Amino acid sequence: MTPAWHARERVMTVVDAHDLDPQETREWLDALSAIRGHRGNERAEFVVNTMIDAARSGGLSIQQTLTTPYCNTIPLDQQPALPGDRAIEHKLRSIIRWNALAIVLRANKESSELGGHIASFQSAATLYDIGFGHFWHAPTEAHGGDLIFVQGHCSPGIYARAFLEGRLSEEQLLGFRQETGGAGLSSYPHPWLMPDFWQFPTVSMGLGPLMAIYQARFLKYLQNHKLAETSNRKVWAFMGDGETDEPESLGAISLAGRENLDNLIFVINCNLQRLDGPVRGNGKIVQELESVFRGAGWNVIKVLWGSGWDRLLEKDQSGLLLKRMEECVDGEYQDFKSKSGAYIREHFFGRYDELKQLVADMSDDEIWQLARGGHDPEKVFAAYTAAVNHKGQPTVILPKTVKGYGMGESGEGQMIAHQAKKMTQDALRGFRDRFQVPVADEDLAKVPFIRLPDDSPEMKYFRAQREKLGGSLPQRRRKSASLQIPPLSTFQRLLDATGDREISTTMAFVQMLGTLVRDKAIGKHIVPIVPDESRTFGMEGMFRQLGIYSSVGQLYRPQDADQLMYYREDKSGQVLQEGINEGGAMSSWIVAATSYSTNNVPMIPFYIYYSMFGLQRVGDLAWLAGDMRARGFLLGGTAGRTTLNGEGLQHEDGHSHVLAGTIPNCVSYDPTFAYEVVTIVREGMRRMYEAQEDVYYYITLMNENYPHPSLAEAGKGAEEGILKGLYLLKRGSETTKKGLRVQLVGSGTILREVIAAADLLKADFGVTADVWSATSFNELRRDGMAAERWNLLHPTEPRRKSWVETQLDGHPGPVVASTDYMRNYPDQIREYVQAAGRRYVVLGTDGFGRSDYRVKLRKFFEVDRHYVAVAALKALADDGAIKPAIVAEAIAKYKIDAGRAAPWTV
Repeated sequence: MTPAWHARERVMTVVDAHDLDPQETREWLDALSAIRGHRGNERAEFVVNTMIDAARSGGLSIQQTLTTPYCNTIPLDQQPALPGDRAIEHKLRSIIRWNALAIVLRANKESSELGGHIASFQSAATLYDIGFGHFWHAPTEAHGGDLIFVQGHCSPGIYARAFLEGRLSEEQLLGFRQETGGAGLSSYPHPWLMPDFWQFPTVSMGLGPLMAIYQARFLKYLQNHKLAETSNRKVWAFMGDGETDEPESLGAISLAGRENLDNLIFVINCNLQRLDGPVRGNGKIVQELESVFRGAGWNVIKVLWGSGWDRLLEKDQSGLLLKRMEECVDGEYQDFKSKSGAYIREHFFGRYDELKQLVADMSDDEIWQLARGGHDPEKVFAAYTAAVNHKGQPTVILPKTVKGYGMGESGEGQMIAHQAKKMTQDALRGFRDRFQVPVADEDLAKVPFIRLPDDSPEMKYFRAQREKLGGSLPQRRRKSASLQIPPLSTFQRLLDATGDREISTTMAFVQMLGTLVRDKAIGKHIVPIVPDESRTFGMEGMFRQLGIYSSVGQLYRPQDADQLMYYREDKSGQVLQEGINEGGAMSSWIVAATSYSTNNVPMIPFYIYYSMFGLQRVGDLAWLAGDMRARGFLLGGTAGRTTLNGEGLQHEDGHSHVLAGTIPNCVSYDPTFAYEVVTIVREGMRRMYEAQEDVYYYITLMNENYPHPSLAEAGKGAEEGILKGLYLLKRGSETTKKGLRVQLVGSGTILREVIAAADLLKADFGVTADVWSATSFNELRRDGMAAERWNLLHPTEPRRKSWVETQLDGHPGPVVASTDYMRNYPDQIREYVQAAGRRYVVLGTDGFGRSDYRVKLRKFFEVDRHYVAVAALKALADDGAIKPAIVAEAIAKYKIDAGRAAPWTV
């Protein structure tokens, strides 16, 4: 019988003061104890659950609880022995602790400008050390490698381990948070800044846990598709208890429970503190999290008390110790560990006389040394062992720790712990003594980095432990096998004109996707992802053709089973249908888009969604995707402010391309015609999956149907211009006798209004217009910036021209650009148009969206053909080519209300 079990029994008798028949209750408890003692836990649990079911079936109201007593989940008699040399492991762990704080202290020695965090890793050092030493596999031929989401603020501890291992130099450690030179260490886990080291960016709170769930699910996806052997791999996600307040942290845990992701392990470091104070000062975060995760179908393992408490629990005959543990709130626990053993004796044990006697034979120092479970290697090892062996459920481990453990007066258990970047000499000396770090008194002020001789017993042990597990971690794979992308001619049907047949660019994309999934070389690597909008985008045909991925297959006959395109779920289904869940769908996309690195299996994800619910809603994930060097396609459907005409303000997107332009490696396009879509997607696949460039694509698609011309009609050089962002779509007829000419630029759905405006100008005012398709103002801006920078840094060399300037050569007249997006989207290229000596006018859809017919919306936002024509005439008037009266004539002719309020006014 274990101390924890006795305590559980005893607390019932203490708490139940209103028991009408204590003797009968005692007999039931003795019976349960006997079953457990003679038949084991499994039999005891079965009997208890059967009794509860019978009671409920008989109409009894049984109190339901999702929490267990406030003690360790794993009883002492079920705790496996910690293998290895504990003395060596303690010494190594202590050196890593020291080096971690030295990284931050030395970075802030002259100034606190660089910042950094000491307290988070000190509270979690044992949690990481046991994982690195005994559990986490590096990728090898025999094992794909475990995936570790490191808590962002713990990065110094991971660097400290890598330094001891010889992977990082002292010079690199001294470059902590000094990244611009290229040799320093990034402040947090960043694959972009350290592409061979970090796998996952995690310091944007909540995104690590969310991503970990979808990583675990995608490993199952790859296994079911026979693309990779992932059955022996685990995903470990580390986070702080305060981080669970982020909606993203817990937002997808029900999916993990529903999908039985037993390859997923959360480790939530419950040091009870967030940045400003307690996580739940008036409550108990461990108990709260236990109930939340149990309710979502997770296996929960609590690691609250270190081994020193086992003796006390065994000695306690009244049950008061566990009762006292239960009644203390987290604010009190934080206070206890910021004071002393004497304070704990008085304020924790001193509540009851029996508890005072329980520790009467202990000194204040011995009471102070009673550790929390997360600092006890044996308890942590037992929890990890149970987690990796558990089947059928994801596991969350809730270790209780002290923030700033070992920092003494400089932060241990104190409100200031998270912000602490410096330590007093006394605190540093206390830290050294507490962990027996080999640093002499005279060297304390220098805070030296410690590295052991390669031939020392400690280093031999250190390396042997990792060799057993496949090598060093963390590590990141930059490249994978290249995929053979089909030539552009494969999609010839979409490159040709549609004639009288009207289609949308969304339909064109879906047809191209249909061709790709049938391709023998890459078809199995395509991952279509939708957030419950397949039918909106015309993708329901893929339900039957590819199947919707389900870990259990299809356990029901679908309502539409008699239809051609019925709803088919399958274990080997290819489509990821994520429900009404943009954050989850984006996470799935990122997981697939980085599979080349994490799994050595390149996948080509196409995530299509309402464009308004993409970059605006999941902007943090989109930035994370850039940091993770994701490769894949985001398709913003029903894009533009005036295309999704009936859905109104919250659905109409006029700014997604502006947002896309903020992500350095996001390549974005706003195509109008099918051949543009095909050309862009094919080139994107070449760049990402043949050349293995670390970019990803955002492409907007429309739901408006119209005829599409052919690529051949666009003329020579159109393909290059499509990819550069601008090409001449239609050259105007010879200049009229008036000699008036303008350059009209459009993109997306508004390009067709621009084409119509060119016809109006010619017919009504004798003005010739060249029409340009601007597939990407963002790419044009980047090209212009590159030319501008080259000219700045090469003043004696011939001046380089931007793509915009070279294209406008030989095409006179002012330039008018119109899009279905805010004006600052096309306005990005103003200086490059002006460098060509042209006046530049932009039209856009600034303001909130509206519901109405498209023709009315375009008039409302002042981007229809009439406004384009008037803008062109006004530009000619400003150039002195025509009289202002002609502009007024056009305003009257096209019935434009000059007195109405601007659409962006509020």
